[in-house]
Amino acid sequence: MKEITVEELKDKIDNNEDFQLIDVREEFEYETSNLDGEHIPLADVVLEQDKISRDKPVVIHCRSGKRSAQAIMLLEQEGFDNLYNLQGGILAWRDAFDPDMQVY
Repeated sequence: MKEITVEELKDKIDNNEDFQLIDVREEFEYETSNLDGEHIPLADVVLEQDKISRDKPVVIHCRSGKRSAQAIMLLEQEGFDNLYNLQGGILAWRDAFDPDMQVY
């Protein structure tokens, strides 16, 4: 499974790179804090795979990296090969860049 660090993600954002960011946490988690990614909960990721790009890099994240890894495994079974798991999830982002970010 390909992974990306929060520093690499921030570089992609800062450089306006063409990629898609998917948040697979639950609705209440997304409402508490998010990185402006598209919200597709883990339970719906296969059903809503048509919303996920196949022709550019896709970074998938959750709270810590475990659910996003599950999402990637499910999507790779559907033929996706352009997915990156955000190491440490939104917790790592908070620790590196936004210590005031609310997480549960």
